[in-house]
Amino acid sequence: MKITNKYLIFASATLMLASCDLDKFPEGQYVSGDQKEDIIEQRPNLITAEVNAMAAKLNVFGTISDDANTYHNDFGVAAVSQFLEQGGQDMPCSTSGYNWFATAQNYSDRLYTSTGDELIWKTFYNHLKAANNVLTLTEGSEDEAMKRYRGQAFAARAYDYLNLAQIYQFTYAGHESALCVPIITETMTEEEMQTNPRATVQEVYDQIMSDLNQAIELLTGFDNGTNKDQIDEAVVYGLRARANLLMQKWADAAKDAEKAIAGGTPQTLQQVSTPTFNSASASSWLWGVLITPDNDVVTTGIINWPSHLCSLTGNGYTTLTGTFRYVSSALYDQIPDTDIRKQWFISPEGTSTLVDNATVDGTPVIEYFGLAPYTNVKFGAYQDVMGNTTNSQDWPLMRVEEMYLIKAEGEAMSGNLPTAKQTLENFVKTYRNPSYVCNASSAEAMQDEIWLQRRMELWGEGFALFDILRLKKPIIRKGTNYEAIVQFNIDPESQIMIYRIPQCEMETNKGIKEEDNNPAAPQPTV
Repeated sequence: MKITNKYLIFASATLMLASCDLDKFPEGQYVSGDQKEDIIEQRPNLITAEVNAMAAKLNVFGTISDDANTYHNDFGVAAVSQFLEQGGQDMPCSTSGYNWFATAQNYSDRLYTSTGDELIWKTFYNHLKAANNVLTLTEGSEDEAMKRYRGQAFAARAYDYLNLAQIYQFTYAGHESALCVPIITETMTEEEMQTNPRATVQEVYDQIMSDLNQAIELLTGFDNGTNKDQIDEAVVYGLRARANLLMQKWADAAKDAEKAIAGGTPQTLQQVSTPTFNSASASSWLWGVLITPDNDVVTTGIINWPSHLCSLTGNGYTTLTGTFRYVSSALYDQIPDTDIRKQWFISPEGTSTLVDNATVDGTPVIEYFGLAPYTNVKFGAYQDVMGNTTNSQDWPLMRVEEMYLIKAEGEAMSGNLPTAKQTLENFVKTYRNPSYVCNASSAEAMQDEIWLQRRMELWGEGFALFDILRLKKPIIRKGTNYEAIVQFNIDPESQIMIYRIPQCEMETNKGIKEEDNNPAAPQPTV
């Protein structure tokens, strides 16, 4: 498929920049405590709009772009996920200028002046600010709808801190006293936010758990139905399962994951035997970013996640420039031949049962798109039409399959290895590999086996670097299909593994001194 100008669509879009004062109406008026009751009674649409805005903050074009510079990796939380994936060891990609995430692959985005660092920071803090807006407007309300919105805001804020904590400091266990990120709540003044030091890892996790516990209380019994961009009870339990896993509260992680599992059903073996993971309507999706054709990230043409990750789009960096996302040959070789997830990638022989019999305009898919060995075909095109030039696929934030893997790990590490093996075998044999047998004979071996399952199941979805940090694993790229210039092997706690507090925060927050930032690390060498 040849690149032509008509496909490189870049429609102008309204830039949605990062500034957003707390405790303000959209038109700029401050909200006093006495006004909140009137807002709830007289302007409920305002609060509904704020809740919708909270979800929309994860799907934004223009967080770091402006009239002078347009960044083609500027499309919200799905872009953050790609930074985290390319900072791991399972997603080789071109090191050319067409790879807008190359700085994560070579770790040059660990500079506090990098635009990638700024994008990550602002994505989560803007979402967090939107959550604080909702908390401010709903404080003290006994209205059931308002309490539900409040629960969603607590959970959203916890999600942001859970991500920030893992990006800007090493994992919880062993680093509880290390400096993490500033905590911003709905009660803080503008002056307090501008003189806000980094909290410790422990303090951030205390805030996360407090928010999630309140969210569970407020969202008990709430099911988001088809509105998968809304946080419901199952999602909150899923978030708390993630937090407990990080804190090594194994039994609690397993219990929370089991409660989250009640919110969905894994996609069947048949359903994942075709390119998918592109629609929140899937039974397995607990939470996701809903993306419609009129969203800014779609109307840009190529500034969206399918452009950079989907190998079957008719309009993207992948298919038009050949900047595909591949699986590491090391991971590919570990996937059993009987596991459908091996077919999520083109084999060294140039085949995949997911696309072998498919065509576009009469041409076999592999030939049409020029799919080389190890190219991913996991993610389907919009409306499952290969070659579709509209990039309006949804983005997964939480799938129930992850919860099965958390449940198994929590059971194994809390001393219940037989139950853990049964949990894992039942999931994998039913949904991914009918021939699967778990041979782990210890909790530690079981944890490694589950990590392998996570690497296969969640490939491309933003978990790669987090799992490496959580499990204190080295990055191993040498001897794989990574380009020679980025074939790094990196120790588990090398400073290059975590990001630095970005320049934009250092300049506006006097509470963080230069010496409070994470140390600069030398670039890794091949």
